[in-house]
Amino acid sequence: MTAELTRRQELPGTDDLSSMPYRLALPVRAVAGRYFARRYDLRVHHEELFPRTGPVLMTPNHLSLLDGPLLGAIAPRMLHQLAKIEAFGGLQGWFLRRVGQIAIERTSYDPRAIRQSIRVLRDGRVLNIYPEGTRGAGDFGRIHLGTAYLAMVTGAPILPVALLGTRLPGGDIEGFPPAGSRVDVVYGEPFTVDRVSFPRRHSDVRAVADQIGDMLRAHIKAAVAATGHPLPGAPDKKDPDD
Repeated sequence: MTAELTRRQELPGTDDLSSMPYRLALPVRAVAGRYFARRYDLRVHHEELFPRTGPVLMTPNHLSLLDGPLLGAIAPRMLHQLAKIEAFGGLQGWFLRRVGQIAIERTSYDPRAIRQSIRVLRDGRVLNIYPEGTRGAGDFGRIHLGTAYLAMVTGAPILPVALLGTRLPGGDIEGFPPAGSRVDVVYGEPFTVDRVSFPRRHSDVRAVADQIGDMLRAHIKAAVAATGHPLPGAPDKKDPDD
């Protein structure tokens, strides 16, 4: 590999960014994990497929407010998660940053959030991103470009995740399901896409996003069939943050 190709693959640069913090998240994860295990009929499937080392681009479907806290608590490794910038105000924002979460402006291009996400993966950690970009039917019907772009930049393996039961049919996307509800978390087989040097054309990123969408839709369909736990359907109201 030539020096020029190496340089182009390392764009955008992230050496000027500090590694994201994570130590405070470790005791928080332990407490939250026990809480969710007691509150719900929680069933985790194929956890052995979760890579124990190296970068991971984790790609769950998105049904409700429970998704992020639940995955952050029960995943085999600590997660850095992308979350809307509106959640990062005041004391809550201070806490989210201290536990290594990344604020992103969803209404416009956010280069800092993207570079922080790339830094997480280059540091060999786990980044959780919702390819659908919003809470909804959870069927991966629409895939945004972010997952494809991050995979093409870093070469990190993509880990499909199916969440089933974090919102009940007719349930509120802003709330949690009732205590005792069954929740299935189904990990899929990790896969990769080709790493692509800078510049990355929009059409190429879109094509890769479509390929990733096909893989994620196949995973959610298989997870529903294997668990017998259907998706809840479209929510009664639109995600207010969409």
